[in-house]
Amino acid sequence: MALTQVLEALLFAAQKPLTARELSTAIKSAGGDDELLPNEFAKVTEAQVAAALEQLKIEYVQQTRAFQLAEKADGWQLVSDPAYASWVRQLFPATKPARLTPPSLETLAIIAYRQPITRADIEAVRGVAVDGVLQNLMERGLVKIAGRAEVPGRPLIYETTEFFLEHFGLRNLDELPNAEELRTRHFPVAPRPESATSDETVATPAAEPAAQD
Repeated sequence: MALTQVLEALLFAAQKPLTARELSTAIKSAGGDDELLPNEFAKVTEAQVAAALEQLKIEYVQQTRAFQLAEKADGWQLVSDPAYASWVRQLFPATKPARLTPPSLETLAIIAYRQPITRADIEAVRGVAVDGVLQNLMERGLVKIAGRAEVPGRPLIYETTEFFLEHFGLRNLDELPNAEELRTRHFPVAPRPESATSDETVATPAAEPAAQD
């Protein structure tokens, strides 16, 4: 029995993506104190599991299987090859969700590259109000409120979600196209409210009367 086979069984049975750590923990926990079920992988390391996952991923590609081993933001998962999507889709005849509109995609891109970001700064880039678009993106689970900005007024700040990464097939935000370039490019920002100034002011000395001749 090979480690890759054990991993294949775990991934096949899992209902969600599993990280290398979760897989190594499950493998080392098998058997327990039962001497009749010795665990030959009881000392497997997370690094060994990660290497075996990469090996399994390559094997599936080389064997031109109808499924793949994909690494997602929240772990590894067996998925069907996109080439067979038209057939697989027949098992899920539910109405497809509406596509994102151009304004939604534009707003989502601004958030993805500049997060965390306030609504006012998004509007400064787009030049239009985004209240409805933001609400739509949050309802779809692509964007979430991440807290409040440490500026006067403490406006809400927004960022993308784990589902955003999964939806677009990304492991992390560094895989966004041209991520480094676009993050450093200057974008318009909303004017910041001025903080309250101190009530204490420095008095200007009164001018002394001119000397009389």
